Amino acid sequence: MTKKTELKDKNVTELNDLLREKREDLRTLRFSIAGGRATDGNALRQTRADVARILTELGKRAKVA
Repeated sequence: MTKKTELKDKNVTELNDLLREKREDLRTLRFSIAGGRATDGNALRQTRADVARILTELGKRAKVA
């Protein structure tokens, strides 16, 4: 799980890379759930929350700049 303090320390390119990685994780989790191979039901929720945190931080930085 990504913390807000960790996100503040990263620059915009690192945040974009992390966002791309988390979205890919989210996609694979969705496919594994649809295929019946899901092992951790809470992982989908945590990944969606991480994506939301990253997007919020990027939005804050865009508003300031």
